[in-house]
Amino acid sequence: MPHVIVKLWPGKSEQQKTRLAEAITKNVMDIHYGEESVSAAMEEVKSQDWAVKVHNPDIQNKWDKLYKKPGYDVNDL
Repeated sequence: MPHVIVKLWPGKSEQQKTRLAEAITKNVMDIHYGEESVSAAMEEVKSQDWAVKVHNPDIQNKWDKLYKKPGYDVNDL
């Protein structure tokens, strides 16, 4: 039962977010999950809040759990 939460900066249209959710669902299904098992959510986080609300708790503090690590430097945000 994968539930995917995408945290992203504001500015993407509803159509873009829907397309992203559809692409994520399709890719998860390719790993042998049924469509009924997959859910996806979008959470917008302002750029000035990214380090505190996303990077530090979800990336930096869970580095060993990341299967895809970011290529940006949080100090450049």
